Amino acid sequence: MADSRLEPVALSEEERRTLTGWARRRSTAQGLAMRARIVLACAEGGGNVAVAARLRLDRKTVARWRSRFLAHRLDGLSDEPRPGVPRTITDAQVEEVVVRTLEEVPAGSTHWSKRELARRVGISPTSVLHIWRAFGLRPWRSEDFKLSTDPLLIDKIRDVVGLYLAPPAHAAVFAVDEKPQIQALQRSAPVLPMLPGVPERRSFDYVRHGTVDLFAALNTATGQVIGKLSARHRAVDFRDFLDEIDRQVDPGLAVHLICDNLSTHKAPVVHAWLLAHPRFVLHFTPTYSSWINQVERWFGFLTDQKIRRGTHKSVQALEADIRSWIADWNSNPRPFIWTKTAEEILESLARFCRRISGAAH
Repeated sequence: MADSRLEPVALSEEERRTLTGWARRRSTAQGLAMRARIVLACAEGGGNVAVAARLRLDRKTVARWRSRFLAHRLDGLSDEPRPGVPRTITDAQVEEVVVRTLEEVPAGSTHWSKRELARRVGISPTSVLHIWRAFGLRPWRSEDFKLSTDPLLIDKIRDVVGLYLAPPAHAAVFAVDEKPQIQALQRSAPVLPMLPGVPERRSFDYVRHGTVDLFAALNTATGQVIGKLSARHRAVDFRDFLDEIDRQVDPGLAVHLICDNLSTHKAPVVHAWLLAHPRFVLHFTPTYSSWINQVERWFGFLTDQKIRRGTHKSVQALEADIRSWIADWNSNPRPFIWTKTAEEILESLARFCRRISGAAH
C-alpha cells in the first residue's frame, strides 16, 4: 500500500498514556518499547517511510506494527503465540518481577532474593532468575562510587582531556602515578597447575617478604612506560622519578605530566625542581577521579598479568619481575585511545547527579 493511502493512526487519551509509559519506562521490554514508539510516531503523522527514517528502523517493521495496532489496538502490540510448549509466565508477571526489582525492596531486607520475589509474584525461583538474566538485573550486587567535590572539577577535566585529544606540538604528554605497597608474597605451598576441568590452585595463606613502590609515567602518544622502583614514595622519591623522566625524554621537547592531587606532587622539594626545569608542566586531575588518569589502566594490566597471581620469595625477585614486565610491555607498547570529549564527560556526570538527586533516601 502506498504511503499516501495509509489509514491514519488516531489515539485515545488512554491509549496515548499507555503507549507513552511503555516507551519511556526503563523496565519495559525493549521490543514492546520500540513498538510503542512506532505507533506514537505514526500518530504524529507521516507515512511508513518517514517514520522509519525518523526512528532509524526498516520500513516493513513500521508497516507491520502500524497495521497490527490498527487491527487490534494495544493488544496487537504483544508478541504472537509461538510454536512449542505454551508459556506458563505471563507478560504481567515478567513486568511485575522487573518493576519490583527496580522500584521496591522487601520488608527487613536491602534487596530481593529470587525465592522471596518468586513467592510474592507466584512463579518459581528459577523463572525469577531467568527474568533477571534477560533484563541484566543483579540485585545481590552493588558498587561504590565517589563524586568529586573539587571546585576546579570542570577546568581540570577540560585540561586533562585536552591533553589527550589535542596534545601540544613539540611536547610529550605522560600520565603519571605511583602504585604503592606492592607486596612480595610467597604462597605457603606450591601452586598446583591448571588441568582440564580444574583451575590453577594456590594456597590461601602466604608469607610476606616486604613491599616495593612503583612510579610510572605512561607516554599517552606511544604507550611506552618509564618506571622506577623505590622503597618509599615520599616527595624526594617523586623528585628522583622526575629526574629519570628528564633523562629519558628528548631534551628538545616540553613535558606535560598528568598527576593526581597527592601531597608529594606539590611538596616544596618538587616545586623547586620544577622551577629549575621549566620545560616540565604538571596538570592535576580532579579529586576522586583516578579514572581520568590513563596510567591507572596500565597499572590494572600489571596487576592482572603479573602481580596478583605471582609468587615471590623476596622483594628483589618481585622487582625483577616488574622490570621484566615493563621491558616486555615497552617492546610492543600499546597506547590507550581516549575518545570522549570534556563536554561529553561533564554531561554524563550531570546526568548521574540528576539521577542520584532524585533517588529515595
